[in-house]
Amino acid sequence: MTPIVLVHGIFNYVRKATPDEAAARRVSDCRPRLAESLSAFSVNVPAVTMAYYADLLRRKLPAAAQSVHDPEDFDDLDATERSEAAAWLIAAGAGIPEDPQNVGLAPLRQMLGWLVDERAGTLTAAVREQTIGRLERALVANLREIEAYTTWPERRRLVRERVSEVIRREEPAVVIAHSLGSYVTYEALHAHPDLQVDLLVTVGSPLRVPSLARRLDPALRANRGAKPSGVARWVNIAGTGDVVAVPPKLGRVFPVDDDALCNTGLGFHGFGGYLANGLLAAAIAPYIT
Repeated sequence: MTPIVLVHGIFNYVRKATPDEAAARRVSDCRPRLAESLSAFSVNVPAVTMAYYADLLRRKLPAAAQSVHDPEDFDDLDATERSEAAAWLIAAGAGIPEDPQNVGLAPLRQMLGWLVDERAGTLTAAVREQTIGRLERALVANLREIEAYTTWPERRRLVRERVSEVIRREEPAVVIAHSLGSYVTYEALHAHPDLQVDLLVTVGSPLRVPSLARRLDPALRANRGAKPSGVARWVNIAGTGDVVAVPPKLGRVFPVDDDALCNTGLGFHGFGGYLANGLLAAAIAPYIT
């Protein structure tokens, strides 16, 4: 048993490692950032386990379809993915294309540039391009990994089973789910209502992205989601500059108990930054002391 289970998001595939080895490596990456935030509350980091599932997203699809590959850029997207990327950018505040009926033809890099200019202010040309590139890779990675998760029912079932098995085995008081991991955890906890979690913390969550919310299982009812029955309290934290967690206020669609924003700077999305944030430490400290 461990007090905290982490559920990772994108960019977490560990090559040439077993799932247990990969999980241990990711925990070693995360513990220092969690210690950083908990130190302000004079709380030591307890035992932590990672529910690792990235390897399952690399499995081949049937009928000779390709497995998910490393994220690249907008040029690598097909027409459907371009439409979803444009909708994602619109939700992030990048503006509406001149022809909303043909959103798939929207100039994605230009929209992302507008967002960077509006949110980040004046940047040097080099820093602006680096920021745009980082955000582009994050969006493409999310699209690709969510596609890998949602388009093959058996793979979706395997991922949810992996996460639920870790939660069942460890019986944590706290589950912290990041990015795509929040999507997976939401579905896994609904699929296994016997799992009891005192506190669910979702960070950098894309659950409100319209194209992704429409794919949820269980589906939204009257545009509203439901809290998994085994979750006593649900806290959501989104960075104001996190273009993956858009729109940021999950409480407008999902029954979260606390919906917090943190100022993290444009382009922020990493799990470590959220784990090091004082808002997260304040939320989990009462459950691990």
